[in-house]
Amino acid sequence: MYNGFNEGGGRMREYEHISPGEFMKKYDAGETKNGLVIDVREPFEWDYYHLDDTVLMPLQTIPSSLGELPDDKAIYVVCAHGVRSEAACRYLAAQGFDNVVNVLGGMAALASLRGFAYD
Repeated sequence: MYNGFNEGGGRMREYEHISPGEFMKKYDAGETKNGLVIDVREPFEWDYYHLDDTVLMPLQTIPSSLGELPDDKAIYVVCAHGVRSEAACRYLAAQGFDNVVNVLGGMAALASLRGFAYD
């Protein structure tokens, strides 16, 4: 769990981390359908490999897309290796989203669990 301070010095909201294996268990069991999985990579990365039932929302589009995100469901955030998803989770938590989950290792880790070499 990450908890820190926002730029104004105030306490930020927290967000969770989930391992690739735990995420795939939830995904395969259909549990992630109770929330939203957003992929913050670029379209060309998405075209190369992505999971079904995920929403492409490149990192730079998140500020203008906040109204499209649920505030009452889990938001799982994935990218290529976990760096952009971490940034997205920090931003979403700072914007007041309470149920944000960073998928550690990104699509590279998830793809490897499926036997696909992402890199």
